Amino acid sequence: MNFVPTLSFREARECVCSTITAARPLPPVEEARLLDAAGRVLAEDLVADRDYPPLARSIRDGFAVWHADLPGRLRIVGEVRAGEVYKGVVGPGEAVEIMTGAPLPEGADTVVMVEHVRRDGGFVVVEGDTKPGQFVNPRASEARRGARLLEPGRRLDFSTIALAATIGNTAIKVYAKPRVAIVATGDEVVPVGEEALDHQVRNSNAFSLAVQVSAAGGVSEILPVARDEHEATRKLVERGLRADLLLLSGGVSAGKYDIVERVLAGLGAEFHFDRVLIQPGQPLVFGRARGTFFFGLPGNPASTMVTFRLFASAAVELLGGQSGVALPIFQARLTKDFRHKTGLTRFLPALLSPDGAEVTPLPWQGSSDVPALARANVFLVAEPERERWATGELIGVLLK
Repeated sequence: MNFVPTLSFREARECVCSTITAARPLPPVEEARLLDAAGRVLAEDLVADRDYPPLARSIRDGFAVWHADLPGRLRIVGEVRAGEVYKGVVGPGEAVEIMTGAPLPEGADTVVMVEHVRRDGGFVVVEGDTKPGQFVNPRASEARRGARLLEPGRRLDFSTIALAATIGNTAIKVYAKPRVAIVATGDEVVPVGEEALDHQVRNSNAFSLAVQVSAAGGVSEILPVARDEHEATRKLVERGLRADLLLLSGGVSAGKYDIVERVLAGLGAEFHFDRVLIQPGQPLVFGRARGTFFFGLPGNPASTMVTFRLFASAAVELLGGQSGVALPIFQARLTKDFRHKTGLTRFLPALLSPDGAEVTPLPWQGSSDVPALARANVFLVAEPERERWATGELIGVLLK
């Protein structure tokens, strides 16, 4: 087995992202109907089919005028609504009542908001300062015909689907979703539907990972549990390596029956790291075997969930064709004092307030405490260099 370093959290994430980005082939391209494309990764340029807006338009309800007439008393000569085009021309001393979104009449160059004028019979009185071109969205100010609006590699959300619809696409090209094989390991693991004896655990990791894979844009296949026996584990690992990514949970610590690394080494794996300075989830393996990237995730449920969120989710996104991935860690104010032992970056269950301003650490009993993880809606992020935070201080927060 090649020399495998122990990395910090940020070093390990950079290793995953840079290694996969450098080595991945682009996935096959598929065509999806517009609504079915939501959450997929764009595989073609989205190009403007015309100028946007195609005509100068008003962005307020008010009056379309010639700025040189202001301030002044102007004669109202017509009205134009969104979806209409004014047939005449706005001449000197004239105004056309205009609604938000309506094309600006010929001859006008400015819109005065209805709240800023005084009507006087068939006239409108404009007083005070105005700026030329105010409340007008000029033609092609958003995009010119033929402009590339979106490039391949972008995961499509509500705004990008709206863009595709705006330029007339009923279907768009997207990358195929990466296939992710999931293998839980350990003699103590039993199927979810079975009665578990006191010394056994149900296979919750496979289900949590399948949900996380789907959220990251992949398609999962849950394989049978690999028992703590070399040959059985090897056969399942070989099967999992046929996918685009293999996730193994458990069997990566230093115990006598933790055989995952030895099995992978026997299959010619290249290891990039096998330990990360985080909690939970220190014993984390990342590498490649037979052309497929793999993660050996720790077996305790919290460790499995956290390490997928931090590292494997980025791998799924990149293997799905995304051009870049982010892990947004923001700041919130603590509702109580917090301290931890320095040296590790910790990701601990916490509850973020509805307004996103405050965060409360939740009591938990360690990496097997699934109830605490289920109650949490975020992970508290404690940096490794700092020991304590006081109530009201800002601390890092990561959405689950």
